[in-house]
Amino acid sequence: MITLYGIKNCDTVKKARKWLEKNGIDYHFHDFREDGMQAVPLKRWLGEFGWQEVLNRRSTSWRALSDEQKHCMDNDTALVLASETPTLIRRPVTSTANNTRFGFKEAEFAQLTGQPN
Repeated sequence: MITLYGIKNCDTVKKARKWLEKNGIDYHFHDFREDGMQAVPLKRWLGEFGWQEVLNRRSTSWRALSDEQKHCMDNDTALVLASETPTLIRRPVTSTANNTRFGFKEAEFAQLTGQPN
């Protein structure tokens, strides 16, 4: 089963959800805002991928951080900030039993789900 993490009004999340539905793939959607951050494996993501992969450094939320916060960013700081401001997380996050991906690219989704490209 695929879990798709994100925010329902995010355009990239909308594209990913539409692609999954179009291809008849069952998934569970976890909205960071509505469903909360308690069940989000953010600490594991940061440990496995590092803050550079997990945080969206092109987001408005990233730009709103102080220069000091950006300069001193590490996994521990990212954990605190992303827990408080989930829009810092690169979306969508797609998770299966043995695979986690950040962002949406049709070719990667096809590979992840075993669908023809």
